[in-house]
Amino acid sequence: MGMSRISLAIIFCLLGPVIAQNSPQDYLNAHNSARARVNVGPMGWDDRVAAYATNYANQRKGDCRLVHSGGPYGENLAWSSADLSGTAAVNLWVAERPNYDNNSNSCVGGECRHYTQVVWRSSVRLGCAKVRCNSGGTFITCNYDPPGNYVNQRPY
Repeated sequence: MGMSRISLAIIFCLLGPVIAQNSPQDYLNAHNSARARVNVGPMGWDDRVAAYATNYANQRKGDCRLVHSGGPYGENLAWSSADLSGTAAVNLWVAERPNYDNNSNSCVGGECRHYTQVVWRSSVRLGCAKVRCNSGGTFITCNYDPPGNYVNQRPY
């Protein structure tokens, strides 16, 4: 098995309108709350990583497909037909926590690799972006530096 530098992203969400929570601090708070629950230190916002996320999100505006950028960072993606907030996107990824089995360091019962990227101990710089899709809906990407989700390594 090779190493995976980015999370799998298969999140389709049909949520109703949500309260806007899209500032850098909102993204950080949602990530750092999940990280604190497993005794992982906080991330910091990185303008360089955020610029990368913004550039890629703008490229996806036309179709909003959940296709990874293939760039140098770890990456979680989310899409909703409604106005998904940044905080809600992070909460979707963190909701995979019950599928992560720490004993076997594997996903059990469903996807967990979005969650493990959120809490990946060595990922300490974060940048996220949100765009409204041309066809409606929302596309959100968060990028992580350094990336996580390496095979045979534990997130924390």
